[in-house]
Amino acid sequence: MMQALSPKNGGVYVDATFGGGGYTQAILESAACTVLAIDRDPAAVQRAAAFKTLYQERFHFLHGCFGDLDHLLEPFGLIDGIVFDFGVSSYQLDEADRGFSFRFNGPLDMRMSQQGISAQDVVNTYSAEDIAKILWVYGEEPQSRRIAKAIVAQRQQSPLTTTLELANLVRQIVQRKDGLDPATLTFQALRIFVNNELIEIDKALKKCLSFLSREGKIVTITFHGLEDRLVKNWMRERRNPVAHPQCNQSLWNVVPVFKKPIVPSNQEIKENPRSRSAKLRAFVFNPCGPLTV
Repeated sequence: MMQALSPKNGGVYVDATFGGGGYTQAILESAACTVLAIDRDPAAVQRAAAFKTLYQERFHFLHGCFGDLDHLLEPFGLIDGIVFDFGVSSYQLDEADRGFSFRFNGPLDMRMSQQGISAQDVVNTYSAEDIAKILWVYGEEPQSRRIAKAIVAQRQQSPLTTTLELANLVRQIVQRKDGLDPATLTFQALRIFVNNELIEIDKALKKCLSFLSREGKIVTITFHGLEDRLVKNWMRERRNPVAHPQCNQSLWNVVPVFKKPIVPSNQEIKENPRSRSAKLRAFVFNPCGPLTV
């Protein structure tokens, strides 16, 4: 990630998914620059306070969703790079009471902002048809209809309120030979739906170019095909030159830094199994000649 972003002294960079602050710290330690960190999770506010104490005016925390980065970044002007690490953070996965993981027993929540409908609301109130659609569209789960019917049958006896109740129900239906837990796609689908993740990714990608300076960098890290597909489609649509939002007298386009996405090595996967499906892509927003009429 750092090689792709290449932070420079005096630069301004955005960590659009602050989480535990790993990327933010790496950027701030690599150059005398400023980081604007975005996160919608209220739990991230407390973690950000320590960064503010340590880095002072070089660090600014912006509480909100990266899909609204146009409003969040407006006071700061142009930036030199932005990092998107899509999906759920390790902090959220490792806290049982957040309900993101099928490895721990906790409330069936999954809300990043801790507001709005929860996964428990979905499985206990949505129709079998709607649940099946969610599991198929956002998880690409082949057994989506069978799982949805089982969920509706179970809740008629008693509501599904915990992560293990749902995970064990799915495990009775789904068989996998690839080593993944059978509940993986169901939990992914519910999490994406509850948090409007794909919608927020699409919004953020469409807005971020307006804030990039000359040769600004965009780095994306995706963890499944749905996220990566959005990034690839965004890239294809912006290969052709466009007028710069801040300087309409020049043509600009998005240029990939790498020919292929960067994937983790076997050693990286061994050290961090959660990285196994990660794909890193990087882009430069480049001028490509004067605007002609």
